[in-house]
Amino acid sequence: MEYRRLGRTDLKVSVICLGTMTWGEQNTEAEGHAQMDHAIEQGVNFFDTAELYAIPPRPETQGSTERIIGSWFKARKNRDKVILASKVCGRGGNTWFRDDKSPTRVTRKQIFEAVDKSLQRLQTDYIDLYQLHFPERPIQWGSNPTRFSREAYARAADETDIAEQLDAFADVVKAGKIRHLGLSNESGWGTMRFVTDSEARGTPRVQSIQNAYNLLNRTFETALAEIALREDVGLLAYSPLAQGYLTGKYLDGARPAGARTTLFDRGQRYQTEGAEAAIKRYIALAREAGLDPAQMALAFVNSRSFVTANIIGATTMEQLRTDIASIDVKLSPEVEAKIDAIHQLVGNPCP
Repeated sequence: MEYRRLGRTDLKVSVICLGTMTWGEQNTEAEGHAQMDHAIEQGVNFFDTAELYAIPPRPETQGSTERIIGSWFKARKNRDKVILASKVCGRGGNTWFRDDKSPTRVTRKQIFEAVDKSLQRLQTDYIDLYQLHFPERPIQWGSNPTRFSREAYARAADETDIAEQLDAFADVVKAGKIRHLGLSNESGWGTMRFVTDSEARGTPRVQSIQNAYNLLNRTFETALAEIALREDVGLLAYSPLAQGYLTGKYLDGARPAGARTTLFDRGQRYQTEGAEAAIKRYIALAREAGLDPAQMALAFVNSRSFVTANIIGATTMEQLRTDIASIDVKLSPEVEAKIDAIHQLVGNPCP
């Protein structure tokens, strides 16, 4: 396993990070425990979860993933072996997270309530990396930037300023409940505001940003990659297999039993015009190079200099073994050149 420094902290995290969002929905507690056991055996020391999980978000399963991790910590007594990341919800309309049934916002009250509940479910007294799952302010994210809407970025009347958010997170750090702060689904503007405001106010500095990044969506490279490298706010890449679409299992309308899109029909981000043609090109390249398509896609993400960790997710042990083993796959300059050539032709069909 390879390890990289998390931001400007003293933590070294495994390049392969274990994603957990299926536990409590597609995976049982026992299966979650088995995945964590195997990941630890392979040198993975970085786990990522969220108060939102399991996915898809439902009141009945909310928090189940953290509870599964907590029961594993209790049974294995190995909290010190894991660098644990979780997340607090950003601005949203769901009302089942908070005791007073308020829609989620990033306010001092909600931050403290969220972190206390996560700590209880996780059966730990601290979280190593606490991430803002999505921004407090209205923002157009996870969609094609060519469909820019001024209204999507209009300031909300009840918006909590970034400085106020940082002050609240600083108090949570002082209380010893979290060690470091991270962002997720954030823009270049938002990331730099968090960096500059934290430096000006002496509050905890963001150490990472968790955004989607894969062969079908390399938009992170446009502006955020420079921020990641110059400001030491490394990418924790989620959806490196484009929700499984880059394995080829959904090609030609296939819907394998038990697969996420089959069960929940939530794959629209990877069903855009041009997506399937792009996927076929990448899979053909993998086969030409004698590589497993999933491992080629993951190895590409692993190799990027602005990536701190690659968040994999699996519902079967076979998938997990394949994904973790991608750390040993090194792409040749020729294969990388061909990947870039395909990217020049197809662009980012699934931003």
